Amino acid sequence: MGTSSRLKKKARALKLSLKAKLVLSLLSIVAILLVSSVISVMEYSRMSNYVSELIADDISSINVANRLADMSNTYNLEILEAIGEGAGSRLPDFDDEYFKTNCERLRMSHTINQAYPMADSVMYSYAAYMLTSLEFETVVNSDFIDNREWYFGRLQPRFDRLQSDIDNLTTAIYEDLQKNSATFDRGFYRSIIPGIVAVCVGLMLVLMLLFLMLSYYVNPLYRMLEGLSAYRSSDKKYTVKFDGDDQLVELNDGISELAGENQQLRRRVRELRKR
Repeated sequence: MGTSSRLKKKARALKLSLKAKLVLSLLSIVAILLVSSVISVMEYSRMSNYVSELIADDISSINVANRLADMSNTYNLEILEAIGEGAGSRLPDFDDEYFKTNCERLRMSHTINQAYPMADSVMYSYAAYMLTSLEFETVVNSDFIDNREWYFGRLQPRFDRLQSDIDNLTTAIYEDLQKNSATFDRGFYRSIIPGIVAVCVGLMLVLMLLFLMLSYYVNPLYRMLEGLSAYRSSDKKYTVKFDGDDQLVELNDGISELAGENQQLRRRVRELRKR
């Protein structure tokens, strides 16, 4: 009875031990997958927010550059129309403060630092164009100056230079937008790498756990069952042995001890019967 009680206690301890090891193994896999998922989400969020701000700033800068180009084009066409009307025409209105403020905004934009010289060129060509346009009233009221010759010979070349500089600046912003878009794509793939690595590691851990369970627990249990079956059916000696330092080894030793004691008891009973 004492040996049987000890065996039952060892069996209960074995169940707890196997359960604890299995739970710890699975929790370690879950922890790795969880940490990697959090890292992936944080990396993607950080990259997404940063690059999204750059892309939004680029789009805003492109819209501003287009507005400046439209403003100057409209102003230039109004001057041409006024020249056609002849003497007494007045110089069309133009929002000089708006143009300068937004041009400075483009110049100071952190997303297009490489476009500083281009923004400066826009300001210089704009100043030259506006200075030439101020000659309008003198030209239209003069009897010695050909209005159209002044427009196409002096004002139009400066306008063409201004438009060319604005186009160059817009192109630079477009290139920066393309670069930031490519960075966004690379950041997306870079952010999912921890998740992919975690999945691979998780699969490896699952395979290792499966190998561990088969090698150290399932196979020994099958051997113990085979030994017990041979002992019960053929009264063979229980000789199952395997390496280890956990409760499964203690259980196997207890079974071996119990089987040995039971065989000795059977031999004594047989000897007593013979007498």
